[in-house]
Amino acid sequence: MRYPSVLLFDLGGVLIQSSVFEHLSRLLPTGVSKTLDIKEQWLSSPAVRQFESGEISSDDFAERFIDEWGLELNPVDFLKEFSSWPRNFFPGARETIRELRKSYKVGCLSNSNPLHWSQFEDIDDMFDIRLFSHLIGAIKPDREIFALAVNKCNVPPEDVYFFDDCTKSRHECISG
Repeated sequence: MRYPSVLLFDLGGVLIQSSVFEHLSRLLPTGVSKTLDIKEQWLSSPAVRQFESGEISSDDFAERFIDEWGLELNPVDFLKEFSSWPRNFFPGARETIRELRKSYKVGCLSNSNPLHWSQFEDIDDMFDIRLFSHLIGAIKPDREIFALAVNKCNVPPEDVYFFDDCTKSRHECISG
């Protein structure tokens, strides 16, 4: 059995408590209430994809997202709400990462954006490799981000283990 030399972790839902869909469901107009519908729409949302790949500003994201999702908020109030969605690290997550770094190169590979990323000031010190979608111009679950990640790890793909709350395909992520 081959052991990994690099461990990559998603942040939201894996190391950091995620409340995206919980908060978003409260903002949605009536009729869109199923969690799977929200997750599916989120993963395929043009506004989310553009924002989390660094293509558009926060203000552009707010306007496009509000329009796309039919929200009844102004952009300033939406961005204030959106900025509050990340929570803390799960209990023990920081300690686990510190312990793993004694034996492995440890990194994070996460869909992110400037508003959420800036809330975790010490994130750079936690990981040997830091790959955030809005900084590298690619997002999960697209193949491109995984190719970029393996390249950045500078080891063969089979030496990288990735821990995520979703699988590579959108369909598998939503249904499984």
